[in-house]
Amino acid sequence: MLKTIMRDYAHPYPPRISDFTKTFWHALDDGRFITTRGARSGGLTFPPKPFSPHEWGEPIEWTELSGQGKLYSWTTMYAVPAAFQREAPYRVCVVDLDEGIRVVTRLLSDGAAPLDSPIELVVIRYTDCTSFAARLLSGAET
Repeated sequence: MLKTIMRDYAHPYPPRISDFTKTFWHALDDGRFITTRGARSGGLTFPPKPFSPHEWGEPIEWTELSGQGKLYSWTTMYAVPAAFQREAPYRVCVVDLDEGIRVVTRLLSDGAAPLDSPIELVVIRYTDCTSFAARLLSGAET
């Protein structure tokens, strides 16, 4: 179960939820981080896809991920679209999850963020929707 961080304002750019992706977003609402994998090969994909690129069209299955991994890279965003001005500057990162896939998301850290640091994904609950971000396991919420 992922930890949850509350925000007292609306998401600056809420996700578009389709019939297919609602499975992912409902699981995130429940504190679970899931994605798809090929039913035959087990090859994971993120973001979730309605087909397996590992098997070209074979059926997919939903699978839960640990939400744990290591920081691969990060950058600080200073010049941002108008929707994100309230939150600037902020960090974006690439995380290598323990299950072997990479995820790009917000990094909740104001201090040093050494590469290969252990991270965890967290649920961010805005007033209008749910999203996710990464934070250093040794870091504080921001």
